[in-house]
Amino acid sequence: MSLSRRDFTARTVIAGAGVALTGTVGALATAPGALAAEDGTERDEHGRPCEPGYGPLVPDPAGLLALPAGFTYRVITHSGVTKLDSGETTPSNHDGTAAFEGHRGVTLLVNNHELKGKRENWAHPVPLTEGLVYDPAAAGGCTVVEVRRGGEVAEWVGIAGTSTNCAGGATPWGTWLTCEENSDLAGKNGMTKDHGYVFEVDPHDRRANRDPRPVKAFGRYDHEAVVIDPRQGHAYLTEDASGPNGLLYRWTPPRGFHHGRGRLRTLAADAGVLQAAKCIDSSGRFVDDFSRATKIGTVYGVDWVDVPDRDARTVPVRKQFADGVVTRGRKLEGMWWADGGAYFVSSYAREESPGAAHDGQVWFYDPKRRTVRLTVLIGINADPSVDGGYDGPDNITVSPYGGLIIAEDGSGLQHLFGATASGRTYPLARNELNNGSAEAPEYSEFTGVCFSPDGRTLYANIQDPGIMLAITGPWRRAH
Repeated sequence: MSLSRRDFTARTVIAGAGVALTGTVGALATAPGALAAEDGTERDEHGRPCEPGYGPLVPDPAGLLALPAGFTYRVITHSGVTKLDSGETTPSNHDGTAAFEGHRGVTLLVNNHELKGKRENWAHPVPLTEGLVYDPAAAGGCTVVEVRRGGEVAEWVGIAGTSTNCAGGATPWGTWLTCEENSDLAGKNGMTKDHGYVFEVDPHDRRANRDPRPVKAFGRYDHEAVVIDPRQGHAYLTEDASGPNGLLYRWTPPRGFHHGRGRLRTLAADAGVLQAAKCIDSSGRFVDDFSRATKIGTVYGVDWVDVPDRDARTVPVRKQFADGVVTRGRKLEGMWWADGGAYFVSSYAREESPGAAHDGQVWFYDPKRRTVRLTVLIGINADPSVDGGYDGPDNITVSPYGGLIIAEDGSGLQHLFGATASGRTYPLARNELNNGSAEAPEYSEFTGVCFSPDGRTLYANIQDPGIMLAITGPWRRAH
């Protein structure tokens, strides 16, 4: 069913009433290279003006991670250094991650390893573990990291033989959906099976991961992230692609299907309905690209358009739509389900984009109102060498203390940074591990940002060389 202008206007009035969105995040405002609150002032619980966050970052004597005073970190896994329970070393290129509650106080983390192409191209691919291999030629996959109450760590393979495992998403039933951001068919680049799929990994039951099967019903393309609506059962998915730009997708389960552990792998390739988002503005005009939005609080209505050929063996899914049919976005990245909807990232747009150039957007899709609202807009970052100069948001999570925590994959310095409900940003961590030289420093992106189930520990990765970190400290509402 298409949205009429009257339907859209009614939903826009509801969605736009007041400053806050729903739940913990709220509407966030913009300024070049950073974010600024609409009223310019943060106030604490007593109404007194205050600065957001936890104060300036303190340089790390070990040269790894700068944090605010009072915060500490611990290395959980390190590619090529720490060991799996099978004896092999931890794989490299840590990416999307989620944390789950295990038995007896154990935290279970599923960690993607974004390794593209053949295994021999990488020093530390995901080990080919018997029964857990999809394509023996592919280097990527996931590991499951167990952090026990006493601090002991164990790590084991959840899936191997997949390609370019970028982000993904946690399911309401406690599993991880890992996304392949690579759509090579069998025979290309040395692959022996088709790629470009989503796979389910169960951190609670190793046996459930045997004989990996792609969730073909979600389509075959350059997947980035996915969330599941716990009420309606829809899956929402982002595509990190360009030429043309990627799409926002929705998958509707078939009638009578009930979600649960292992159920997605039983679906037929054509099960349910896969659709792409089509946005319209308040005047009823089609919006061709998310970069058209230049103001915080912009709301678009959303229609969903059927994907003609979801397995895309001859024409990529995003190229199956003529101009004027669906809304595109440059580098649609991380997603997180909270506040009754899906937060998702568009990492940046440049001069060649249809709309205005920017260094990052975060949108909120409201499934009840069928609208998207621009909640974060980062202007062009003029100085990526300072802690307040953010660009290239990628993985995101919603903080139990309010607002968003965002992993940066941009130019210059790389940060974890927060955005409060009223719109201010603050630095939370800075990568100090220089992979370049003193004359030409290079700092790897942050990935996999997520909180432990009890909210006491923030986990995040430095992708290169591949380090998982546990951050603890005096957490509080970051105002």
